[in-house]
Amino acid sequence: MKRLFLKTLIAVMALPMIGLAHADSKGLVAVSMPTKSSARWIADGNNMVKYLQANGYTTDLQYGDDDIPNQLAQIENMVTKKPKVLVIAAIDGTTLTDVLKKAHDAGIKVIAYDRLIKGTPDVDYYATFDNYKVGVLQAQSIVDKLGLKQGKGPFNIELFGGSPDDNNAFFFYNGAMSVLDPYIKSGKLVVRSKQFGMNKVGTLRWDGAVAQARMDNLLSAYYGNAKLDAVLSPYDGLSIGILSSVKGVGYCTAQQPCPIVSGQDAEIPSVKSILHNEQYSTVFKDTRQLAKVTVAMIDAMAQGKQPEVNDTKTYNNGVKVVPSYLLNPVLVDGSNWKPILVDSGYYTEAQVK
Repeated sequence: MKRLFLKTLIAVMALPMIGLAHADSKGLVAVSMPTKSSARWIADGNNMVKYLQANGYTTDLQYGDDDIPNQLAQIENMVTKKPKVLVIAAIDGTTLTDVLKKAHDAGIKVIAYDRLIKGTPDVDYYATFDNYKVGVLQAQSIVDKLGLKQGKGPFNIELFGGSPDDNNAFFFYNGAMSVLDPYIKSGKLVVRSKQFGMNKVGTLRWDGAVAQARMDNLLSAYYGNAKLDAVLSPYDGLSIGILSSVKGVGYCTAQQPCPIVSGQDAEIPSVKSILHNEQYSTVFKDTRQLAKVTVAMIDAMAQGKQPEVNDTKTYNNGVKVVPSYLLNPVLVDGSNWKPILVDSGYYTEAQVK
């Protein structure tokens, strides 16, 4: 009886504590991420939950598995839970108009996370990196390594773009082409396939297997007796597929080094590839900082304040210019990977070696 009394007393004492923990929460924030197929998005989700919970919010994190109807159903379910804010990294930024109208009508604020949500007035803010600069950095790494500024060339290059349903893919491509186009026009860079523009070079869903298959076709059709010197790749997952393809026809050996291949997101397989002198470069986007900026936006809105933004011109979603906060991306190659990726605490050295 004494033991039963003690158990009951402990249970009763715990009840107010449970209520207090719930009362202390600043409210629910729902986070919709596109996929777990990329380590980058797993890191984004984890960082969002970490910083939101550290700031007193409860969280609902879900992944859409690269399936548009699945993500839409998840967001519709989130809206029924009445979160204070919806944070959405969209699989397809053109498909959310109706569900975001429901969110708006329910008084729920919406932040587009890294990918712009298009065709709706019901997105309040956008947190991302300077996506045009990402493309500039990728192209500059190719230009610098080939020595184009010193007058070297001509060199053969092929162009890859990201997923055409991701608004960022166009910024990456346009940023890169702003650097590469003068060399293409002068003949110092030659695109033997003559495939230009996102309608020809885009890679649906950022799929590395699709990039590998396209590279196979390009090598077969245009590089029988010609050397491929460089490949513009906008994302590490595509870069790994591209490298698998070129290795299949004898590149990445002592006799025939890899072409210069760019990338983005500093994913571990690509960092390892850089250290093995295969992929040449990647663009690092510190998802910890993006999560912090997004949480700062949420905190400001919760206090009835205007969130800090640094761009009110660039990101027109077809209905409105979405106020944005742009973070700076950083180029990473074999010369600076350690201070940027390891010394900053983003990875341990054991993870990438």
